[in-house]
Amino acid sequence: MRTRRSAHGSDWTFLTNHARVLLSVARDPDVRLRDVAAVCGLTERTGQAIVSDLEAAGYLTRSRAEDARRNRCTIASDSPFRHPAEAGHEIAGLLRLLADPQAGADRSAPQQVQN
Repeated sequence: MRTRRSAHGSDWTFLTNHARVLLSVARDPDVRLRDVAAVCGLTERTGQAIVSDLEAAGYLTRSRAEDARRNRCTIASDSPFRHPAEAGHEIAGLLRLLADPQAGADRSAPQQVQN
């Protein structure tokens, strides 16, 4: 996955790898970690470490899927963001915005932000 180079020549993105992994799992709770890593541009080991971080922090829970061959993740969407700048907000809004393809399609006009 390539990032877009800014006018200043630096590569950066708006979302962290933890957010990308969480969104990948939200889109498909039965997804394999190998596939999460590929979509997010990470190594499989890094993807595993991030899922472990998210699980330890209470953002997701892993359990055996019905076929008993894979893990299934359940996201605690009522979990708050960790940074004080987002205090009082739950991750549910982020998941609705970026993990649900219908959420973006339902918006007919761009949202304006007031300063």
